Amino acid sequence: MNYASITALMAVESSFVPFPSEVVIPPAAFVAGQPDSVLYATGNYPIDVLIIVLFGTLGAMIGAIINYGLSVWLGRLIIYKFADSRLGHLFLLSGEKLERAEAYFREHGNVSTFVGRFIPGIRQLISIPAGLARMHFGAFLWWTFLGAFIWNCVLAALGYIAAGQMDLIKQYSHELSIVLIALFGVLIAYLAIKQLIKLRKR
Repeated sequence: MNYASITALMAVESSFVPFPSEVVIPPAAFVAGQPDSVLYATGNYPIDVLIIVLFGTLGAMIGAIINYGLSVWLGRLIIYKFADSRLGHLFLLSGEKLERAEAYFREHGNVSTFVGRFIPGIRQLISIPAGLARMHFGAFLWWTFLGAFIWNCVLAALGYIAAGQMDLIKQYSHELSIVLIALFGVLIAYLAIKQLIKLRKR
């Protein structure tokens, strides 16, 4: 974990690539909560939790600006064609998802770029309808920054608090591993079943 990798991963998370911020900011904050001696012993360098939030927010802004810019430049027709293409489906995009994001944007207006940062499935896509609607760029930057910053603060707090519970984590590490593997398996099964249902409908 370093500031460059945090920025890059959060830029990916905030673009149309399906990559959750929950696997970036909390682990980075967890590392920041470790004593320097532990970090040096494992070949890592100390990082600061506040700077993690700032660089994570910067990365989120970069990804959101990419989505916004592509939407303005390419337009609705090409964006929707890409979402419904085979490549778009590999990125877990679809015209239906974009329609939901656009409906959310129409219903809530500019503030949706703030609120949308807290909603899974909307977070990565909310910049696209903002671009298609030609939302004022200054307002877009402000609401996106505010939403991303608050969300990253929440995630960083969770990771930092977990760092202070190392003894408890070590005690139940085996049980935690089983739970995480089970949750991952359920997620994969859900995505596979969802894809099979879509294919059957077609």
